[in-house]
Amino acid sequence: MRIHSDSFAPGQPIPAAFAAGTPDGFGGNRNPHLAWDEVPAGTRSFALLCLDPDAPTDPSLAGRDDVEIPVAHPRGTFVHWAVVDLPAELRAIEAGSASEGVTPGGKRRPPGPAGARQGLNDYTGWFAGDADMAGDWFGYDGPYPPPNDLRTHRYFFRLFALDVDRLDVPERFTAGDVQRAMQGHVLAEATVWGSYALHPGATPV
Repeated sequence: MRIHSDSFAPGQPIPAAFAAGTPDGFGGNRNPHLAWDEVPAGTRSFALLCLDPDAPTDPSLAGRDDVEIPVAHPRGTFVHWAVVDLPAELRAIEAGSASEGVTPGGKRRPPGPAGARQGLNDYTGWFAGDADMAGDWFGYDGPYPPPNDLRTHRYFFRLFALDVDRLDVPERFTAGDVQRAMQGHVLAEATVWGSYALHPGATPV
């Protein structure tokens, strides 16, 4: 199975139109185009995750003017999108069809492919203490790495072909729920990634 995007080249920078943050504030926050082919026989649905493995593990450092986050700082994964029950006949998600702009408090019912269910992304926890932004952030919300981070972040769009029509996940599911529910049901996986940084001197991993 193969996956590609017309919105960015593999391993290259993601345009600000598809990011939640820019040096000047919020970005276009459109979901990028994704398309795939060479789907294995027996595929009954797809699941999709967008993961940033370069998120600083100490969130108190993010955005501070008095410190730069070193490239070697310990990193964890930040989830930007979790989708299940994408129909077996689907072969593309068009740019901007699932997200357009930043919604304070998160999107309650994000648009997207018919029949698919979209889970919580990690902005749900990130904005939990912000009175203006707190809420359940469902669907896609794009890159917004700390502007003081010296590491260029990578964003992996991972598509899984599954042998089930509907994945057994809770109503308010997370990427972790998806990964657990997929065990034993994955026929194939395809990945494409792009990069994004707000620090002008950010270094690729």
